[in-house]
Amino acid sequence: MDQVSPLSIAQVTDTHLFASENEKMLGMTTIESFQAVVERLKQLKSELDLILLTGDLSGDGKPESYDILQSILNSLQIPVYWLPGNHDCAIAMSDTLNVGMVSRRKSFKRGGWNFILLNSCVAGCLHGYLSGKTLDWLNSELKTLGDAPTLVALHHPPFAVNSAWLDSTILKNPREFFAVLDHYPQVKLVLFGHIHQEFQHRRYEVSYLGTPSTGLQFRSQTPTLTIDKQDPGFRLLKLYPSGMWETVVERVPYVNPYVNPLGLAAKAGELAILP
Repeated sequence: MDQVSPLSIAQVTDTHLFASENEKMLGMTTIESFQAVVERLKQLKSELDLILLTGDLSGDGKPESYDILQSILNSLQIPVYWLPGNHDCAIAMSDTLNVGMVSRRKSFKRGGWNFILLNSCVAGCLHGYLSGKTLDWLNSELKTLGDAPTLVALHHPPFAVNSAWLDSTILKNPREFFAVLDHYPQVKLVLFGHIHQEFQHRRYEVSYLGTPSTGLQFRSQTPTLTIDKQDPGFRLLKLYPSGMWETVVERVPYVNPYVNPLGLAAKAGELAILP
């Protein structure tokens, strides 16, 4: 492994905060589980260079939910970058999440790496899609930024995750996405959220990583929505200038007052608001 000090980042995703701090997502008070993750990030502050938020930061898309998020992020005093998820309101996010060390930039350089953040959301839909305009921008950025190792992030996974209900909501045009990435060998990592569970897949020389939510976890390989008992989590990555990288998913102990040891199967209407 490189002797040069790596860039250390935390990927935090699917916080699902609400305008009302008392509102719950299927029984979990998401702000409490998120704050448990934030306390762990505070412990790691001296080691972290930046935080990357990969969508569904709000559970209701209301401006007040982003005000709450901005306030919590400010307490960390760590550079933060973000992209929207299908539950977010991109306009409200852009208006609010741009103060202090929270940036709305979608292309930047840090620690010898390039970062490109994509909007894969379709208004009113759970699934993802990368528009022609977005794909053209991605291609242009990759061409302009040069040969430094590159991390691309979006909300929706470009692969099925072997859960029928989730697989209906993934990125709908992955081939067009791959067609762009395949031209640029400097792309090393693609990060995403949405699936509320850990996931890793390698395609050619690119690794695709999904990350647990800071709230509820979805059980993997299930035909219908089922809640997993695993703790909230986030992903830590160390990125070396050579393009090498290391990663680990960290779980944060959190006792959810809503306990169902057998898991929670979807009820009528719940799929309309998840994932």
